[in-house]
Amino acid sequence: MDERRVAILVDGDNISPTFAELILQKAAALGRVDISRVYTSGANQTDWLNMAGYRAMHAGTGKNASDLLLSVDAMEIALIQKTEICVIASSDGDFSHLAHRLREYGVLILGLGEKKAPDRFRLACSAFEVLASPTPPKSKTELQESTTNVTQFDNDIRLMISAHSKNGQGMRIVDLAPKMSVTHGTRISAHPEKNWRAYLTKRPTLFDVDPRGPEAMVRYCMSGFNGH
Repeated sequence: MDERRVAILVDGDNISPTFAELILQKAAALGRVDISRVYTSGANQTDWLNMAGYRAMHAGTGKNASDLLLSVDAMEIALIQKTEICVIASSDGDFSHLAHRLREYGVLILGLGEKKAPDRFRLACSAFEVLASPTPPKSKTELQESTTNVTQFDNDIRLMISAHSKNGQGMRIVDLAPKMSVTHGTRISAHPEKNWRAYLTKRPTLFDVDPRGPEAMVRYCMSGFNGH
């Protein structure tokens, strides 16, 4: 295990607490996380205040109070505590000054922020990674619809695939549209998804779709149609 000391400093007024676990994981991959702090105002009703693995630093309500306290602590951590790696989680370009100065003292800086983070902060860091927005979990209703709501239209698609599938390979998606049109008078544009790939991939429990390409195939999933 890498024994270099790592400090995590999170701009809690700028970064969503949904990234808390991901930030910890990225920092732990660099060494031993000895310091993990999130800076925000205690007056804010934010989940950061109760987030496991972080020490909440109440910066007060003054203008840029969180940014200033984070910067002061970062310099102390680097110069007095001799921390070798600092993870700064923010999308605020003002932290570019801090990142430049810490690097001058030999501290490795990993910047973590969202796509909106400006280049001046990204380039000031030793390395920068974008925090991708987590995919929200499906609601109970959405899960039920994706697994149990099999329409007559879905059954027509299944029968069409079955009729033109060879050795279980399915049929080409590009052939599905004209055949469904001729046999059933179907126009996929009448559905909310507007195109066949969007319709099929939205129902992964019913249809198995190849990656994009002129020869992309679609197969039906028998398990999804059981009981229908």
